[in-house]
Amino acid sequence: MAFTDLLPFKKKTAPAAAVLPVLPEEIYKTGVLSLQDVIAPHALRISSREIDLGEKIARTFFVISYPRFLTTGWFAPIINMDKVIDISILVHPMDTIEVLRKFQKKVAEVQSQIATREEKGMVRDPVLDTAYQDLEKLRDSLQQAQERIFEVGLYLTIYGATREEVDKIESEVRSILEGRLVYIRPALFQQEGGFRSVLPLALDELDVHTKLNSAPLSSIFPFISFDLTSDRGILYGINRHNSSLILFDRFSLENYNSVTFAKSGAGKSYMTKLEILRSLMFDAEVIVIDPEREYEYLAETVGGRYFNISLSSEHHINPFDLPIPREDENPSDVLRNNIISLVGLFRIMLGGLTPEEDAVIDKAITETYALKDITAEANFASVEPPLLSDFELVLSGMEGSESLVARLSKYTKGTWAGFMNRPTNVDMNKKLIVFSVRDMEDDLKPVAMYIITHYIWNTVRKELRKRLLVIDEAWWMMRSEDTASFLFGIAKRGRKYYLGISTITQDVSDFLNSPYGIPMITNSSIQILLRQSPTSVDLVQQTFKLSDEEKYLLLESDVGEGIFFAGLKHVAIKVIASYTEDQIITSDPSQILAIKKAKQELANAGQLPGDTPAGIPQAAQIRAPDSAGARLKSVLARDDAQASKTTM
Repeated sequence: MAFTDLLPFKKKTAPAAAVLPVLPEEIYKTGVLSLQDVIAPHALRISSREIDLGEKIARTFFVISYPRFLTTGWFAPIINMDKVIDISILVHPMDTIEVLRKFQKKVAEVQSQIATREEKGMVRDPVLDTAYQDLEKLRDSLQQAQERIFEVGLYLTIYGATREEVDKIESEVRSILEGRLVYIRPALFQQEGGFRSVLPLALDELDVHTKLNSAPLSSIFPFISFDLTSDRGILYGINRHNSSLILFDRFSLENYNSVTFAKSGAGKSYMTKLEILRSLMFDAEVIVIDPEREYEYLAETVGGRYFNISLSSEHHINPFDLPIPREDENPSDVLRNNIISLVGLFRIMLGGLTPEEDAVIDKAITETYALKDITAEANFASVEPPLLSDFELVLSGMEGSESLVARLSKYTKGTWAGFMNRPTNVDMNKKLIVFSVRDMEDDLKPVAMYIITHYIWNTVRKELRKRLLVIDEAWWMMRSEDTASFLFGIAKRGRKYYLGISTITQDVSDFLNSPYGIPMITNSSIQILLRQSPTSVDLVQQTFKLSDEEKYLLLESDVGEGIFFAGLKHVAIKVIASYTEDQIITSDPSQILAIKKAKQELANAGQLPGDTPAGIPQAAQIRAPDSAGARLKSVLARDDAQASKTTM
């Protein structure tokens, strides 16, 4: 017999019958594999400093040293890091009698050292004195059962796709902990035992302990929740982490601005209208620039004012209007700032300006104001501002203005005439003001939004009040550098005038590709991310430094769900409205048609006016507090009562 015949793997066997492949799910169902076989990584490699878990790299550390005092919440920055970190806190109680016996011996040693130094006439050692006082104080607490001693092992495992990513996370963790005088060491040649110690198996294979009494031990425990509940503010939604309420006051932050990003139909306008409705209850004035006529019912219900800005509209805003200077403002600065803003407006209207044309426009604006006796010394409250036709008249008499006059003529004599060449007849003396630009031509929307925003800014500067400016579909303004620059300037200066800016957009790429997109985000204390489209979610993840889990959350979120950032905290949010609020703020076409039908039925029954009285514009009827708005409230209250009866 040959030697090779004795080896089992050399024996010849009959060819096995063909075996069909078995899926892992079927293997698990038959009981051949256990659960750990199914969830285990497909490969594993253990080195001295880390473990390769398939496509992830894990590195485990243990805490080796603590400072003399540990403050409450010192471990919170590690728990709240937006990285994947597993933390294991293993606590082993010690026998108090045995600890007291050891302390007695230690106290005797310290006393002996102090006495020896005194006999030799040496200078007092503060370290020994402090150690003696701490030991005696701890002995008293242990004896009175106020404290206990524990052996504590604190282990951390960080994960990353590459070693460079793991090194970066390790640097961040070390920086946070060493800033609190807490030092960690990698579990060299013990990565396997360290990884098992961090798993939820109650194993302590590292066995690296530090003796801590009850007070410092309690500071480590993760009694920390992603919580944005304040004692004042409005309800934004439900915290999806722990079902708590997200109550927050934007006017308590370093600035009052917010940005909202979401795809179409994700509920961004619904959430914004809900915030407006609740902000009005806290004595805040709200101004909305509405590009899709979504805020009309809200303005009608609360007795606000709704202005439809279009070429054929009866509402007009004169861009040459001047704000009345406040007591702390210089009239010459106000006039100069208004001229600069008008130059930016004409740059948008005329499709850009050369340096020579820019100088001509600047001079023409100054002379147009002078034509109406408006100078830095004039009383802006008693003068009549010029119109666009006055500016055209002055411009036509200046050298080198032929091209400018030709381009400007369509705003004064052409198809776009009448839009801005009339005195202002807009009155903003209500709690909610809505400017709609839905019926404005797309080419004119940036111009209209610039003029409206400039008029709002002049009104805001006139008197200090708690105000919120909502700009829906802000990407219209971010497309032009002049409008984006003007909006960014308001966002930076709004806090001085008690103004918060809410910018809402569904076109993330247009907003972020603007040179003012990122600065707008950094100057907003609140950021709201609702459901995103797969084409833009990577850009959002990169901009907001989201983890992969948060990225997938935004892709899979339902309507009204997303991530809410406020200051240094962020939580997953779900927006919830009451039945009555939903009827007021809904954007669902079917619900809007049902509301219109109910109003028409009431009008036919004589409970609501079916036609607008002669001589009274429809906008005036809407803004009358005792007309359609109040009656719509009663309709919604009746519907709410009927819904309650049905539920019962």
